[in-house]
Amino acid sequence: MRKFGAASLVAMCGMLACAPAQAQWVPPIKGNDTGGIIAYSLASQMDIRARAIDHCAFYGKVVKFLAVQPDEGGYISFACRWVPYGAAGGPVRANY
Repeated sequence: MRKFGAASLVAMCGMLACAPAQAQWVPPIKGNDTGGIIAYSLASQMDIRARAIDHCAFYGKVVKFLAVQPDEGGYISFACRWVPYGAAGGPVRANY
């Protein structure tokens, strides 16, 4: 039984050592009802503020920008919050 366990351990380590490393692809805009992230490289290509507002308005919330990583591969993060009490109306959704 020990030989079988040792052989399977060697086989597993061999498979892991030979397998290529893979970097997973992340979409440029990703989020849910609590917020999301936008790739910093899109900041020069599109209006990210309007895109974030539209994303949060889909859930009936307003956007609050949190942080910016202005580096290669960085992200702009935002949170979707409920409309404050006493606001005149609901969030405005952009039509494309």
